[in-house]
Amino acid sequence: MQGQGVVEMDHPKYYNGGKGNLVWSMQHSRSKDMMKHLRDKDGNWVTRDDVHISYKVKEKVRSGKLTIGYTGYGGHSHIGPELQFGHVIGDHFNEPVLLIKTAWGGKSLQKDFRPPSSDGDVGPFYKQMVEEVRSALKDTRNYELCGFIWMQGWNDMVSREAIAEYDQNLINLAADIRKEFGQPGLPFIVGELGNGGPARPDSSMELFRAAQKRGTEKIANSVFVKTSQFARPSDLSPNVTHGHHWFGNAESYFLVGDALGKATVKLLRE
Repeated sequence: MQGQGVVEMDHPKYYNGGKGNLVWSMQHSRSKDMMKHLRDKDGNWVTRDDVHISYKVKEKVRSGKLTIGYTGYGGHSHIGPELQFGHVIGDHFNEPVLLIKTAWGGKSLQKDFRPPSSDGDVGPFYKQMVEEVRSALKDTRNYELCGFIWMQGWNDMVSREAIAEYDQNLINLAADIRKEFGQPGLPFIVGELGNGGPARPDSSMELFRAAQKRGTEKIANSVFVKTSQFARPSDLSPNVTHGHHWFGNAESYFLVGDALGKATVKLLRE
């Protein structure tokens, strides 16, 4: 998932006065009580010693302890779902956790991530994703792969042709990733493309979400995670024109990560 939620920026014109950013959300959103652990008693952003993250942005690998800032913008200005996901997963395991994030905007499963088992050319970003995961693991010893999280779809949703084959491409993706890493039962977690909240009947968004769910249900040891309930209105968000990125609303990204994390933990316990 390439999009990101705003942390503190609050320019009246460019960031809607800070509405929906993380600081605002921790004070005013309906989820504010869930977010208290993100800051320590002195008001600093919490950094976890037991959860690390690796994320390659362009040619630079960002790696370190989990905290705010692991998005395409660099610095500490934004968050993605990995933040709260990492907290949930870190609380579940006694062992250290490594999150490997791969994300590129404007990419489809039909072409860019196309898995080997689907007809046609293998997508270049499927290859790059696998390469980046292997690279992040190359110096790690005695690790166990515990899950694959897939949160993607906007560029498939805008094409009826891509929607028509999405469920099968998703099934193939799960099979190929499991084969690639020698993990036939690797938990496979799919996040709904929840941008914009409830979809209009017969819209491309409704058809796409149905394809996501249909494909996931045909994959063993998988779970489909609804996220559309986490969408927030543009007038209560910092990026009022960025519907494809949840309007930059930090509460949305926090809740998506929370739901994905809890679904992963539940699947691991089954």
